[in-house]
Amino acid sequence: MAFTPNKDQKRREREQKKQDKKIAREELRAEKLAAQHAAEDAAAEDAEKLTEAEAEAKVEADFEAELAAEAAASDS
Repeated sequence: MAFTPNKDQKRREREQKKQDKKIAREELRAEKLAAQHAAEDAAAEDAEKLTEAEAEAKVEADFEAELAAEAAASDS
């Protein structure tokens, strides 16, 4: 049975719509994945900054403790 041009055109349009929807879903999925990676990178960077800040605070606290110990030793 031969297809009439009208039926064939409708079939092509349906297939094209399906393909367009599939491409749109894939693009959305890729955008979500990229946003998730960006958020993870930002969180890792924040954690690294926090770790650096904690390390600085520890060094400062140790230095102050040494100063206090030296001051106590010189007072004795």
